[in-house]
Amino acid sequence: MIKFGTDGWRAVIAEDFTFENVKIVAQAVADYLNKTKKGQNKVIIGYDCRFLSGEFAQAAALVLAANNIKAVLSDTNVPTPTVSFHCRYHKYDLGIMITASHNPAQFNGFKIKTKEGGSADKTITDKVEKLLHKSKVCSMNKEEAIKKKRLEIKDLTSPQIQFLKKFVDLKSIRKLKLRVLIDTMYGAGVGFIDKILGDGNIKIDYIHNEYNPSFAGIHPEPVDTYLQELINKVKKGNYDLGLALDGDADRLAMVDSKGNFINAQVLLPLLSIHMVKNRKAKGGLGKTVVGSNVIDDVALSLGIACYETKVGFKYLSNLFKEHLIFVGGEEAGGIGFEGYIPERDGSLAFLMVLEMIAKEKKSFDKLLTQFYKRYGRWFYDRTAVSVHSLKRGLDSLKLPSQLFGKKIERVNKMDGIKMITKDYWLMLRASGTEPIVRIYAEAKSKRQAHRLIGLGKKMIHGL
Repeated sequence: MIKFGTDGWRAVIAEDFTFENVKIVAQAVADYLNKTKKGQNKVIIGYDCRFLSGEFAQAAALVLAANNIKAVLSDTNVPTPTVSFHCRYHKYDLGIMITASHNPAQFNGFKIKTKEGGSADKTITDKVEKLLHKSKVCSMNKEEAIKKKRLEIKDLTSPQIQFLKKFVDLKSIRKLKLRVLIDTMYGAGVGFIDKILGDGNIKIDYIHNEYNPSFAGIHPEPVDTYLQELINKVKKGNYDLGLALDGDADRLAMVDSKGNFINAQVLLPLLSIHMVKNRKAKGGLGKTVVGSNVIDDVALSLGIACYETKVGFKYLSNLFKEHLIFVGGEEAGGIGFEGYIPERDGSLAFLMVLEMIAKEKKSFDKLLTQFYKRYGRWFYDRTAVSVHSLKRGLDSLKLPSQLFGKKIERVNKMDGIKMITKDYWLMLRASGTEPIVRIYAEAKSKRQAHRLIGLGKKMIHGL
């Protein structure tokens, strides 16, 4: 089955994600483009480090080429933001990225990026889906496609790296004397940050930076469950901080010098403060419905609007396109910035953290301490339950009036079911990328957040 979810179509390799189905999707994309715009369209195509990603990308490119669309294919694996960057700044009609992002190794995926560089929303993906199987799949030989100038294979990262060197205050960053450990999680972010920083005082070491399409059996997702090696090595190796990038390098998480895991629920508001204070940013702050309460508190203290969307960066992308926000992020680690692309980028988010450290002239640990002192600590947790074990959907769930003795003051059904009390919240939501129901919770203590997750599991298993 081919179905676009929160961010693209994802499926298990050799089951639904096959060369035949990739070509069917590529043909639908070609039909969509040729119906939308007369004349030759131009599409940029990238791919990550997953099994056969490069071959899947080439198969899609040759279908586009056979449909008189100029396909520009990366000469190596690249981060997803690289495709978005070229869409926005080099006049492509669409972008395709072959990746399943943070999903387990058995998955691959097909993401569509708009000409503005954002994730394609339902107005586009619904049209593509309706065109599936409507036309006979056309393809052509690689050598013929190159000869007819319908296929070009080129380096995509150099222009993006030059842009990012100017986007951040590289001169200040290069003065920092830091030891950093980066976990690329066997993904496409290997060496990317090094190329931007160049010579300087920051010493970077890597783990999990070799090619391994099985991801050594873990999910390439920057959550603490899969980052114990990074956490331990940062703590024992006297590093100033650690960074983790997901499989296609559009999400991040960090570790402070003591080995504490720091996710985007803290990084987003922290960077918002930096951007208002040191970059004089104007506009609002964007978060998804599973974003931390502290994000709202920071927006209030800064005197700026805080916009809330459904889960999925494509909704935040629309806020960027409408020039409503200067920064936006999601709980899973994706953060985007105005003036770049309306999309998340884990590498740039890390560079912005370095810029913040340089401008504030304080260590990452010190900045975190100050942040917690002013805004307090919120503890966030999440887990997932397979949908195969459910007899009924979330809509049939009978909601309680209380959560551990606290009255549920509000229920948010923007995207799933979020039960909100004065002191904490619990949310249940069907994933748009995997066959699971996600359970989210936030409270003033780790114990309470964990208890809420347990309660959520009981509610789900009752369905």
